[in-house]
Amino acid sequence: MIRFFAIPGLILLSLGSAMAADRQASDTTPAEDIATYREYFQQRFPDVSRQQYADGVYAIDAISRENWEAIEEFPPYEPMIAVGETLWQTPFANGKTYTDCFGTSPAQRKHYPHWDAASQQVITLPLAINQCRVRNGEKPLKYKKGRMADLLAYLSYASRGQLIDVKIPDAAALKAYNAGKSIYFARRGQLNFSCASCHMQSAGQRVRTDILSPALGHTSGWPVYRSKWGELGTLHRRFTGCMKQMRARPYKAQSVELRNLEYFLTHMSNGIQYNGPAARK
Repeated sequence: MIRFFAIPGLILLSLGSAMAADRQASDTTPAEDIATYREYFQQRFPDVSRQQYADGVYAIDAISRENWEAIEEFPPYEPMIAVGETLWQTPFANGKTYTDCFGTSPAQRKHYPHWDAASQQVITLPLAINQCRVRNGEKPLKYKKGRMADLLAYLSYASRGQLIDVKIPDAAALKAYNAGKSIYFARRGQLNFSCASCHMQSAGQRVRTDILSPALGHTSGWPVYRSKWGELGTLHRRFTGCMKQMRARPYKAQSVELRNLEYFLTHMSNGIQYNGPAARK
């Protein structure tokens, strides 16, 4: 049996088979989706501009924003940007550097995630970094934290102000987008939550002492230094953490599933500026 609940202009899948989820995801086009999400959040938070959603929960809660702005005067991720810059410039064992893969500019966020027709998959920036390393005889980096997060901090800092502009160029890309959309709205785990349960339906509400952030802009500020972690972490670290909180078995970082999810979620925020790295509670 399939049960549905409604957000204005959008029907969200609650329970059902994978086939039903695929049909539901394809009911609307990406352009229709963006219009619906923007309208929904504009009605939900009428005083918040679209760009402010890049600030996460700090866009919708004034007290939290004051605390965050104080932290940003001496951001805890600043040393990681410097480490990432050193990593970017340090030659591999073969004498080449990341610039041989990406070009000389570290401002790379506007290019990712994107659909790669040659390999028929979504390419994220962390995946591209490890592909570069492997091509040059280096071991891949772990995806959730450490040197990968440091590199991403430097590249994201260099990319601040770039607009999110994810394209869905063909039918294969649309299939990946819809797969990510299905993951976002499908309920899972012992708690029977979906990503949308917290970040669309309940955005702005409290879970214990935490205010749930809105979905728009969610991918713009990564990597993030979280006080809870005491370190910098990547977007896919957060994805897997959320799924664990749902009491669901998480997909692996940079799996096809989570890259498709990132593709969908980043497309949702088209027109918002990248502003990573960031600090969060």
